[in-house]
Amino acid sequence: MNCPVKVIIMNIEPLINKYHVAAPRYTSYPTVPYWDNERFDQEKWAYAVGSSFNHSNQHDGISLYIHLPFCESLCTYCGCNTRITKNHRVEEPYILALLKEWQLYLKLFKTKPVIRELHLGGGTPTFFSPANLDLLITGLLKNAAIHPDAEFSFEAHPGNTTKAHLVTLYQLGFKRLSLGIQDFDPHVQLIINRIQTVEEVEMVTAMARETGYTSVNYDLIYGLPLQHVEGLRDTVRSVLKLLPDRIAFYSYAHVPWVKPGQRRYTEAELPSAALKQELYETGRRLLKEGGYAEIGMDHFTLKSDSLYAAEKQGTLHRNFMGYTHQYSKLLVGLGVSAISDSWTAFAQNVKNVEEYMVLVNKGQIPVFKGHILDQEDLVIRRHILNLMCKGYTSWDLPELQHPALMEGLERMRLIAADGLVILTDNMLTVTVAGKRFLRNICMALDAKLWASQPQTQLFSMTG
Repeated sequence: MNCPVKVIIMNIEPLINKYHVAAPRYTSYPTVPYWDNERFDQEKWAYAVGSSFNHSNQHDGISLYIHLPFCESLCTYCGCNTRITKNHRVEEPYILALLKEWQLYLKLFKTKPVIRELHLGGGTPTFFSPANLDLLITGLLKNAAIHPDAEFSFEAHPGNTTKAHLVTLYQLGFKRLSLGIQDFDPHVQLIINRIQTVEEVEMVTAMARETGYTSVNYDLIYGLPLQHVEGLRDTVRSVLKLLPDRIAFYSYAHVPWVKPGQRRYTEAELPSAALKQELYETGRRLLKEGGYAEIGMDHFTLKSDSLYAAEKQGTLHRNFMGYTHQYSKLLVGLGVSAISDSWTAFAQNVKNVEEYMVLVNKGQIPVFKGHILDQEDLVIRRHILNLMCKGYTSWDLPELQHPALMEGLERMRLIAADGLVILTDNMLTVTVAGKRFLRNICMALDAKLWASQPQTQLFSMTG
């Protein structure tokens, strides 16, 4: 059951300005910049995977994430690991490499894996032909069992998703589709090179529902270049008419030194900090007024959606793929740049397609960095995950206690003073007002961040 959350009536505007600082999304803890790669190696990773599989496979099953990096054109806002090409002859060799990598993991498993969750991300999974996607999924499932509560999902570009894609994947067990919308404003679409009309999105959504898909997600982004409040209002209003089951409403991250495609525009064309905050508040308000419930962080769902039920039942989970109602301690990421999680360790594959294929063809699991979680990490991870998914956490049991947690709770007192959390001797609860500040709240507990950057600020001194 969910812990009751105290409703505190306050003027939220000063706090929005005060807590406007950069903070991680916490799809993992420790976050990737603070992984200790020196203590990680192939042997430790193989042991962590085998141990996690033995403990979780029979009851929970395992999760699979497949990274399909190819796109025909570059979306300039994109922060994902992609390879731009119009040459579709790359499809089959890459699929064969994915299946070889999967075979390397199968050798670590003592029994047949039970797939609980399977997600195709990218890149653009619908870059691949329906026949090649069939080849991939059939090959992955050939030596695996499917959990009775399994959920298969894939990301798609509205501009190249065909009826054949939808039917093929549906027949393979996929029931959830995620469409990258970002914004319907034509000026924004042009500068980010992501063109799709409302009519195209409506058509793909209708085809998916006619085929039998039970959940359709739209991704929206605020803070994009040339974005303005009225344009975002129009986008959200169009989305509300199409009534997707879920909506992810993400903040744009401007990192041109990492993603050179973002140099197509300048910082002068990005919304100011104040306008970006107004964009978020506008979108959030319209989605809630449109009947969507706010789930965890950045996510909104209809009350008929499984994420809504999971949050109410206290079973919501979060991993590198985002929020899910599925739970498994072992997530295996296949493909270039994919990240895996054994619960006691993280690992990331090499980011270059050619290097990835060479390593796999040599019979080597293609990880190049990772992190082995120690006891401090496991304790802090549990509390951050609780806050992200349940809105509260407690430490009444010895295994949930650690000096690093106590240090984080001292930092949390500043946030409690603003009414964003309620802090007692053995429990921390996020208030209704505090829900939009989840990143800042988790940041207070982030021992790795504070150890590496002791001058970090929970909030702006000028806010």
